[in-house]
Amino acid sequence: MLDDEAVETIPPYITDAIKDCQVFFVENERTTRRYFKKIWKACLPGEEIVIDNYEWFVIDKAEDKVQSVFKQKIKEGKNIGIISEAGCPGVADPGQTLISTAHETNTEVKPLVGPSSVLLALMASGMNGQQFQFVGYLPINEYEKGKAIKDLETESQKKNCTQIFIETPYRNNQLIESVLKNCKPGTKFCIAVDLTGTNEWIRTKTVNEWKKEKIDIHKRPAILLLLAR
Repeated sequence: MLDDEAVETIPPYITDAIKDCQVFFVENERTTRRYFKKIWKACLPGEEIVIDNYEWFVIDKAEDKVQSVFKQKIKEGKNIGIISEAGCPGVADPGQTLISTAHETNTEVKPLVGPSSVLLALMASGMNGQQFQFVGYLPINEYEKGKAIKDLETESQKKNCTQIFIETPYRNNQLIESVLKNCKPGTKFCIAVDLTGTNEWIRTKTVNEWKKEKIDIHKRPAILLLLAR
């Protein structure tokens, strides 16, 4: 949900942390390698990063296998980095199982500052940042999706809780239609699109106000939030 061209959002000290690592566990090796090169070009002009000097492992669904390799690298005394796509590892993104394993082996865990699409959207929404929950993807089936949206709205009103969710970009418009169809007119709804990118825009309006507008964010990465009154 973040723009991979926005290398300026990465603090300079992150490049030092990358240099200190020997191993990376990543959500996507290809895009991480490419992103590292962009960071080096922007932050350290004239200095090259030798990508192949690092060991690379993908955080995939074969968790037992990945954790086994992770433990082995800890035993070898390697400095390990965990990287996820468009977010922070372990926060609405993969990585928590490895971090848990690190704690179990009494290995030091150091979180590094970086942008989180979920938190950036919440920060800019004007909604309740004291009580919120990220619920990830909603059901694809229209009936189940409508029910899930109504349940989220009810819980939001009861607890004064901001609900944060996402969708695969090519289904964004359908999800927005479902929200506008199933939520009450006074419920606040925020659409945060292309976060950190040059085309970023973030708007919070009531459902009733959104119904008066034509919304098209097809295939654009977005975070959606609602807060019922």
